[in-house]
Amino acid sequence: MTIDSVRQRFPTAGHEQRFWALLEAAWAPLSAETNLARRELSIRPLGAETDVEGLEEALEGFLDNVAAGCRGLSGEELTDLDRVLERKLYDLDREDIQAVTEGSDDGFLYARGFVVAMGQAYYDAVAAEPRLAVLDAECEDMCYFVAHLHQEQFGAFPATGSGISRESCSNLSGWQH
Repeated sequence: MTIDSVRQRFPTAGHEQRFWALLEAAWAPLSAETNLARRELSIRPLGAETDVEGLEEALEGFLDNVAAGCRGLSGEELTDLDRVLERKLYDLDREDIQAVTEGSDDGFLYARGFVVAMGQAYYDAVAAEPRLAVLDAECEDMCYFVAHLHQEQFGAFPATGSGISRESCSNLSGWQH
């Protein structure tokens, strides 16, 4: 067993920057109205009614754009991006966020997928203030999106080496009760 197989592999700052830039580039060609609604998620007053139906409808085009942005990437580059996605989903795996989004374990995973898909500003806002999360907003496809791209291109899910799971309730420090 090598030291690398025991040590958790964390995303680098450069990998995180590339990940968020990829998501922003995927949103950019969509309508100005869609992008405004997405940006407003992170700055809306707590308790404000939020209709995300238009954003959920835009997710298919967004994911198509993410896939296009990943074309031609190496297996290592896709693994690096998946490691970031996996870590972001894991870090949002918290009881205080689940209390806002509700839902089953799968539903909570998909809710975290929605938060990540909306971009870094919304991700950071929800991580700091869970009440900014949205009830019943989901993006199931985001949760394993990069892993599926890797599988399509290279025949297997990426081996991130992170030692974590993106599944709900796996981040023990996020579930104190």
